Amino acid sequence: MFPLVYEINTRIWLKKLSKNYGYPITLGNIPDEEFAFFSNCGYDFVWLMGVWEPSQFSNAIATSHPGLRTSILEHIPLAKPDDIASSPYSIPSYNVNKALGGQEELVVFRKKLRSYGIKLMLDFVPNHLALDNEWLPDHPEFFIPVSSDEQSHDPESAFEYTKGKYLAYGKDPYFAPWTDTLQLNYAKPETHQMMTENLFSISSLCDAVRCDVAMLILKSVFNTTWSNLGGAMKTEFWSGAIAAVKRRHPDFLFLAESYWNKEWELQQQGFDFTYDKPFYDYICSSPVNVDKLSGHMTAQWDYQKHLCRFLENHDEPRAAEKIGLNNKAAAMVLLATPGMHLIHQDQMDGFRQKIPVQLISQAPEPCDKELAALYKKLFILQKKQVFQEGQIERLYLNAAHDTHCFGFHRFTTDEHAFVLANFSATGIAIEFQHPSLENVAPEKLNILSTYTENKKSDVHHKNQMIQISLSPHEGVAITF
Repeated sequence: MFPLVYEINTRIWLKKLSKNYGYPITLGNIPDEEFAFFSNCGYDFVWLMGVWEPSQFSNAIATSHPGLRTSILEHIPLAKPDDIASSPYSIPSYNVNKALGGQEELVVFRKKLRSYGIKLMLDFVPNHLALDNEWLPDHPEFFIPVSSDEQSHDPESAFEYTKGKYLAYGKDPYFAPWTDTLQLNYAKPETHQMMTENLFSISSLCDAVRCDVAMLILKSVFNTTWSNLGGAMKTEFWSGAIAAVKRRHPDFLFLAESYWNKEWELQQQGFDFTYDKPFYDYICSSPVNVDKLSGHMTAQWDYQKHLCRFLENHDEPRAAEKIGLNNKAAAMVLLATPGMHLIHQDQMDGFRQKIPVQLISQAPEPCDKELAALYKKLFILQKKQVFQEGQIERLYLNAAHDTHCFGFHRFTTDEHAFVLANFSATGIAIEFQHPSLENVAPEKLNILSTYTENKKSDVHHKNQMIQISLSPHEGVAITF
């Protein structure tokens, strides 16, 4: 019910595999050991991020962009042009990058995944296309026009695609434009049709799509941002496009990258799962915002069960770096919550360096073997019925709100789980009561700690009461 997803930066991954195995590796000849890793972890989906044809314009911009250069040099101090490529979100067409093996090898990779019972997720970018996309110059109507008068007021807002004619760069209204992209115009029915056809093409190659900045093309957001230039968007895109794809592929899954509290609206339009940025913000804050985290995780079930929760992805800092001492406890909380769970490449090994998406080389980092071993235990925990199907309720502990300690209860008719986390620098003794503990023998309690292998001595159970001592930054799951 709640899938476990593994995000891979495809270009970096294949380059690393080629180096590690000593021969060129593309999507068609991935070693069996890699599929065994996916299977042993229990991943339900592998998300290959960045498989589409690269943009020549984006590559040129990335190589020379001064701001991006700084972030690249933070990762690789002696970065060369060959270490840098186009943004994987500046897409000229939805054809598979030939350097990765092309469409034929992607089909081979998908079949191999299926043999392990794993599905494939790919990217869909609905808001914009690359400057050198295949629809220009024949179809400028697909994009937002900018008059020469408007362009003179804001020269950094538009691209002169042919002499004297301008199209708007792709944009999130709260940030500067993405100058290697063009903004699609959803006021035009032709754009809806063209992008739906792209979805048809993608859905024939995979089992799910992660939809980049999906909230930007909600009618309310689009019209606020673009109606002055492109006209008003009259009908929603997502509801029609998702329904059309699911008529062809009923089990196809849609994941939305979503911000600004637009999760529920996108779920109502057909998304199976939406990013849960509030969860990320609350658990990654310093100190952890326990009150807001607890309240958020007891929201309506119909909303919760469609959330995708994560501690990092390609857009966010590495969890080991950002969350620090609370990283293990946060990982337990993540994998014990309802919803889809997203794990980023190298997250379970405790890597700390965030990689710009235009970088296709990765600096070596030491692996945190203890963290990797814990994640494997948590993946097993996540597959238990109580975490796959169980409802959730808040646990009320005998701890003051400023102790940064909290807990929740997951339950089905037959199984129960109590998840506790101490996000503070000091140990704490807590207790809680719950009717499900009545007549449960202490030896029936299964206890997993992020801190120690032998936690039973710190847990005392009598009647409906549990007393437990939590070490600093410790997470504990009690199941029965």
